[in-house]
Amino acid sequence: MEFVKKNAKGMGLCFIIAVVCWFLGKQFPIIGGPVFAIIIGMVITLFLKDKSTLESGIKYTSKKILQYAVILLGFGLNLGVILQTGAQSLPIIISTITTSLVIAYVLHRVMHIPGKISTLVGVGSSICGGSAIAATAPVIDADDEEVAQAISVIFFFNVLAAVIFPAFGTWLGFDQTAGDAFGIFAGTAINDTSSVTAAASTWDSMYGLGSETLDKAVTVKLTRTLAIIPITLVLAFIRTRKSNGDAEKVSLKQVFPFFILFFIGASVITTVATSLGVSASYFQPLKELSKFFIIMAMAAIGLNTNIVKLIKTGGKPIIMGLCCWIGITGVSLVMQHILGIW
Repeated sequence: MEFVKKNAKGMGLCFIIAVVCWFLGKQFPIIGGPVFAIIIGMVITLFLKDKSTLESGIKYTSKKILQYAVILLGFGLNLGVILQTGAQSLPIIISTITTSLVIAYVLHRVMHIPGKISTLVGVGSSICGGSAIAATAPVIDADDEEVAQAISVIFFFNVLAAVIFPAFGTWLGFDQTAGDAFGIFAGTAINDTSSVTAAASTWDSMYGLGSETLDKAVTVKLTRTLAIIPITLVLAFIRTRKSNGDAEKVSLKQVFPFFILFFIGASVITTVATSLGVSASYFQPLKELSKFFIIMAMAAIGLNTNIVKLIKTGGKPIIMGLCCWIGITGVSLVMQHILGIW
């Protein structure tokens, strides 16, 4: 009962925003519900003079609900199918992820960009946008403004990719009779699922390929999503090593991302169930709930974000996002050419 009294108002506001943004995301898939939520949250907070009764619920939503969303995301991953169909794209995925993380680290050192925002932009660019940021933020203890800034940077380049990549693919001469080449390109060079599906669907529509490109792109994208697991575990290990001199304040139990273990468990359940003949459609409600929880969490993050400060300090992270985006796109194309896909 105490939990309800303490958190109901803040969580309720996040829920209402999420419902609105869920439908907006369906109408405008290139933008997506999470981006609508974070923007609306940032606008609403400008008009809230006193957030004291909302703060606890907003904080709970931005931290715990975000973790629950990542766990439920696991039910959308059949490990067997992804590993089997994603084998072709695995060298490209490893190359693009490595490229993005190296670029983010170098720019972090050269441009003196804060470590946490650099990590979020690097991971978000290389793996899967908002979902990767959602999984990484609690591991490195990033605050809401850092998360909002990273999401904003990723969103900007997501929209650019979704809009220009189909025309770019045509100009490059991708195969227009099959969806493999562009599907792999979209799945490895665009970071957020909403923009991957938007670009792949556009390619299918342009050349009458049904859902061939979309199926390929989504499979590659889900294979990339698996990288969340080793990345978050490595980051937790690094944070633990750095805190050795202050063991009383930070322990392995505090920083280890236990929710990632539940994420793996959810993936294993899906894999075993589908191998026994259970239809993947049974897990669809959990996947949809995961998406809704992410939108709720982004609304909370928006409500906790000072948009004026965000704009003033956003220049360097945008440059980092641009460099990561160009690097990933270039490496994806080079690797496809080397492997004979394009």
